[in-house]
Amino acid sequence: MTELINLSKKILLLGDPSVGKTSLIRKFVHNMFDDNYIITLGAKVSSKRLFFDLSDRGMKIDMKMMIWDVMGQKEYETIHQSAYQGAQGALIVCDITRRDTLDNLINWISGLFNVTGQIPIVLIGNKVDLQFAKQFEMEDLINVANTFAAPTFFTSAKTGENVEASFSKLGENLVKHDYSI
Repeated sequence: MTELINLSKKILLLGDPSVGKTSLIRKFVHNMFDDNYIITLGAKVSSKRLFFDLSDRGMKIDMKMMIWDVMGQKEYETIHQSAYQGAQGALIVCDITRRDTLDNLINWISGLFNVTGQIPIVLIGNKVDLQFAKQFEMEDLINVANTFAAPTFFTSAKTGENVEASFSKLGENLVKHDYSI
């Protein structure tokens, strides 16, 4: 007999301003994209359910991801630390057309882990649809990720490339973290 397990997880999207955090969430939750940039003030919360079939282990997981879109401005450290409280996983985003956003990933991860301890993370290089303006390669992102044993994805909120896969990978890692699968 298969047991249905309901989970609710607080997930963060972190990264510098205008790397595409809000657009990634909009694409993942609503399958929509908008080129207009609107600054995120504080944190905005969206949700989406993911299902994981672990019938071979006698369970199915219904995970509700509470996705926190945290503002990227560094000068609001106290808002960041407040938003990090209780987080169980994070997608940390950089923009492949801006090398400095890759260089800042370690600061975002360190700030997060200082509050939460080590939690599952996925590193994302967003805006892969803008290949002509690319300032770093996947190998550069992987080099940062290796420090934290984190999966990596190049995504496009515009085309949807790897958006679902990156959130799903984080969800899988959260399930593994909970159930030592």
